[in-house]
Amino acid sequence: MAYSELIKSFSRIRDYMRQFYVYGFKSREEYGEKSARSYDNERRRIESWLGDLMSFHRTRDGKNVFLSVDSRRIPSNPLYKAFHAKSFTDKDVTLHFYILDILASGEALTAGQITDGIEEYLRNFEMPFPMDESTVRKKLKEYEALGLLTAQKQGKTVTYCRSAHTVDCESWRDALAFFSETAPLGVIGSYFQERSDFFRFKHHYILHALDSEILLQLLDAISQRRVVDLLIRSSRGKDDFNRTICPLKIYRSTQTGRQYILGYSYIGKHMVFYRLDSIKTVTMGSEEKQYDKYMGFWEKFDQNLWGVSTGAEYTMDHIEMTVRFGAGEEFILQRLEREKRHGTLELLDEHTCRFAADVYDASEMLPWLRTFIGRIVELQCTNGYVTKTFYEDLARMYKMYGGEDHAVS
Repeated sequence: MAYSELIKSFSRIRDYMRQFYVYGFKSREEYGEKSARSYDNERRRIESWLGDLMSFHRTRDGKNVFLSVDSRRIPSNPLYKAFHAKSFTDKDVTLHFYILDILASGEALTAGQITDGIEEYLRNFEMPFPMDESTVRKKLKEYEALGLLTAQKQGKTVTYCRSAHTVDCESWRDALAFFSETAPLGVIGSYFQERSDFFRFKHHYILHALDSEILLQLLDAISQRRVVDLLIRSSRGKDDFNRTICPLKIYRSTQTGRQYILGYSYIGKHMVFYRLDSIKTVTMGSEEKQYDKYMGFWEKFDQNLWGVSTGAEYTMDHIEMTVRFGAGEEFILQRLEREKRHGTLELLDEHTCRFAADVYDASEMLPWLRTFIGRIVELQCTNGYVTKTFYEDLARMYKMYGGEDHAVS
């Protein structure tokens, strides 16, 4: 197969870009899903977009290719470039410019009139380039769906004109720059501007860009209240598997940038999470008649959800943390009130408070709990793993900074 920079299907290039970014230690021979020629084609394609970010490292197993991104030096998410490389034909290019030029006057024309106008253009060329009305009509309907054109029907006659807009992109410049780097579908903002030199991000999560197509399909299914069939990549084996769910909500981690779909599982009859980067395809199914019922399940479920983990048996962990803060440190109390996702906050005295919550998996809270080290008076949890891990980490930290080697409890 000859190398081409343009792509027809995004799923394969999405997988290779993720592998290069996350698993850059793999050699050419370890990409066993496709042939060596396919690997070379995809590598050269990605290198044509991200040449400055591609790096190579030689080991005894061969040359490893990986993406090296320094957030201090990139003004915008470079992975969006993959969406700008969709394949097209000569007719696609011809129709794009000719249709928009013919309708530039603002006059509304029928598909037949537009076809006649295109034929006028083509008469100036020596080589024949046939363009039938059915092809033009399909392109007009496509551009209407994209919002580029507006269709008006008068009786049986349908006319098309260029869509009007009053958006001043310059006045939205800063908002677009921020949106393109932080929003789940920021690829939309990236189309409005190729570069944004207005923001720099200390923690820049860029990998979600590759999941934009999957995310859009899931959001479409949620808005239409439809069932979806998911083809999911197994994290522990090579075999993919299918799951049918009623999609309800999208969750996104502010700590890792990972995105998840929460849905009702018809097989397990409970709520399930799937990471978007593990989903290979989304197939839209029928409308879910009991959608409101499942949304009610979600509202109750969300009351005890800290992150995206439900534990093995969907049982509750009860956790209590007593915190002491000094004079002038009322911001600790305010922070607890602001950051607690669930549970209650009780003021015990002028300088002591107790946070309590019932959650599905309290181990997800450990990173947050550690931020209060030095102020925690007591920590209790029905999940013994949480307190054991917390105090063992504290003991290791104590020893690392010169303390005696004994357990902290």
